Amino acid sequence: MHTRVADAFKAHPMVNQKHLDLKSMKELPESHAWLSQDGSPSYGSSSSEQVPVINLKDPNAMKLVGHACKTWGVFQVTNHGVPTNLLEEMEAAGRKLFALPIQQKLKAARAPDGVSGYGVARISSFFPKLMWSEGFTIIGSPYEHARKLWPNRYSRF
Repeated sequence: MHTRVADAFKAHPMVNQKHLDLKSMKELPESHAWLSQDGSPSYGSSSSEQVPVINLKDPNAMKLVGHACKTWGVFQVTNHGVPTNLLEEMEAAGRKLFALPIQQKLKAARAPDGVSGYGVARISSFFPKLMWSEGFTIIGSPYEHARKLWPNRYSRF
């Protein structure tokens, strides 16, 4: 059994990663077209349900987080204590990163057996279709990746 995430990733590398240029795409490729349970294309959600919002000051927050993870796999938190200006700076850095041209982002691509860097979700290999997303995983310092993306202006990342 693997004791570290990095060991598990090395034992199960992601090969043939398909990086899409989401900005230049004109239509959805078949490799990314997911079907609903009834077999029709699934391009959006008709559900009126919303992602759970959890107030961390709620005495039941831990239970609510567990429930949200089991039922949604995602949740939003409030009253977390992170200053708004820090959140805004992080969001701006993320927007700056994902606004880069695909060739620039690929300079910091995650190695097939790696943990950190730009690439598709590691769980995508468990599904019949490719995920309609891109991601940038950071574990530890982002310094090396930022230096590849912005050789002269990486200090704010």
